[in-house]
Amino acid sequence: METSKNYRFSTIVTEIVMVLIGLLFLVPFYFLFVNSVKTFGDLLTNSAAWPEVFQWGNYANAWEKIKFPSALMNSLIVTVVSNLLLVLISSMAAYRMVRSDTRFNRILFGMFIAAMVIPFQSIMIPLVTVTSNLGLIDSLFGLIICYLGFGAPMSIFLFHGFVKSVPLEIEEAARVDGSSAYGVFFRIVFPLMKPMYVTVIILNTLWIWNDYLLPSLILQSSNLRTIPIATFALFGQYTKQWDLALPALVLGIMPIIIFFLLMQKYIIQGITAGSVKG
Repeated sequence: METSKNYRFSTIVTEIVMVLIGLLFLVPFYFLFVNSVKTFGDLLTNSAAWPEVFQWGNYANAWEKIKFPSALMNSLIVTVVSNLLLVLISSMAAYRMVRSDTRFNRILFGMFIAAMVIPFQSIMIPLVTVTSNLGLIDSLFGLIICYLGFGAPMSIFLFHGFVKSVPLEIEEAARVDGSSAYGVFFRIVFPLMKPMYVTVIILNTLWIWNDYLLPSLILQSSNLRTIPIATFALFGQYTKQWDLALPALVLGIMPIIIFFLLMQKYIIQGITAGSVKG
């Protein structure tokens, strides 16, 4: 009985500590949402106070100022298309590297792993030069190609670990039944990859949706701006429109928060499944 009481007490203490830590991580969201409905003067004088009058018009002004529907559509196009290409190409590449265990494929996989540790800042200038020579500057297609290149190493790494956990006997049985190599992959292996490709989509979506640096290098036209680029336009050299920037930030993060809350249960499941065999 004493052990049970101690266990219950320790569990309660742990839960209280976790709740307090969770509330601590929510503090930045409090400041963001509270200050997004204040006047410019109020959020500068006392940013921590609860607003006396909610200025909901800030959201309407920010919506028009950053042309939110256009920025939202651009972000959706880049994020969705990049994820589809990353999932399809990376899963097929990882499957081939695992099932055809040649020296060339091992070296190729090692190169993909090595690419994960290269700092993006070290290749910014060559990236702009190459994309300019290929005619990919100032286009959503060029930005998608760049995301495909930068996102492939991590995606292949995750898929590579997961494919090793897929029983080879299932594929052999499908081949005996007359299925082609593509049939084996798309009908047998790819459906089994659901935990992993959902995880890859979640991780890449969080990265692509919130990325500022790469779009700022590739995109130049105002009608091609993604949400981070459109929001940053509110910060000039001499003026910072916080009363518009904060509502714009709220509008920008709401889609990704909803997406993450709907899909987060797959993250641990997918990463765990991908590390069963190494």
